[in-house]
Amino acid sequence: QVSVVESGGGLVQAGGSLRLSCAASGRAFTTYPVGWFRQAPGKEREFVAALRWDGGKSIYAESVEGRFSISTDTAENTVYTVYLQMDSLKPEDTAVYYCAVRSSGSNVYIAQNQYHYWGQGTRVTVSS
Repeated sequence: QVSVVESGGGLVQAGGSLRLSCAASGRAFTTYPVGWFRQAPGKEREFVAALRWDGGKSIYAESVEGRFSISTDTAENTVYTVYLQMDSLKPEDTAVYYCAVRSSGSNVYIAQNQYHYWGQGTRVTVSS
């Protein structure tokens, strides 16, 4: 049973920062490309950022490039932690943010159907 749990969402003023965390556990992934997606009210879920399993390559949506940063922590006891540092937040960043994990792969992946495991999401609200 694989578990993916996001945390760190909340309410922040425009220009502020938040760091989202994602803990993936329950399986010893040999390689684990990860990604963050978001869904704003009334809109479809969209890609935000992705990271190659070794941390050597990342890619961002144009709307967050230069403001968001994705990273991972050293796995401990098969718990893999993924972070999304969000700076200079804007009201249009308001959304539910989802963490996604792929069980294998050597690249970065931006399509939702390329990921195998998803969290339930954490809500981020940016006030103007």
